[in-house]
Amino acid sequence: MREAKALAHPVRLRILRLCWTQELTNKQLADRLDRDPGTVLYHVRQLLDAGLLEQAPARNGDSGALEKPYRSKPRSWWLKDSEGVDMAAAFAPIDAFQEELRAAGPDAVRTFARFALHLSPEQAAELDRRIFAILDEYLTTDDQRLDQPAYGGLVVLHKIVD
Repeated sequence: MREAKALAHPVRLRILRLCWTQELTNKQLADRLDRDPGTVLYHVRQLLDAGLLEQAPARNGDSGALEKPYRSKPRSWWLKDSEGVDMAAAFAPIDAFQEELRAAGPDAVRTFARFALHLSPEQAAELDRRIFAILDEYLTTDDQRLDQPAYGGLVVLHKIVD
């Protein structure tokens, strides 16, 4: 429950994504997110309490001051069923993803697919299973490709309202 609540805000999702690729201090996060450091610290504490973010070893900064950076623990999250989740929480991953795409610029998009399919509940479950099997294959071997550029993505399968 604590993890789900922590993942229910786009700023927290962006913090996790930023701290996945490198260890960042609260000030560095605030600068990159264009947010007040106090607001960012609130979100950092929520992620620490949920066990999604951890304190990295302290280091000396450019000015010689002691810095306390953070790093993400998990790299990927699955929200398989959003039933019972409020709208803000359900859209947090999409809002965070939009902010990341805007920050990266249009040249950063590798693949874009928008589709509509007629599927039975069983076929939708099979599509889910096959998509997640492919993602799992890459996620479980990601540590073998740390010398390669990082790519992010978002898969959303939803019912279309008539």
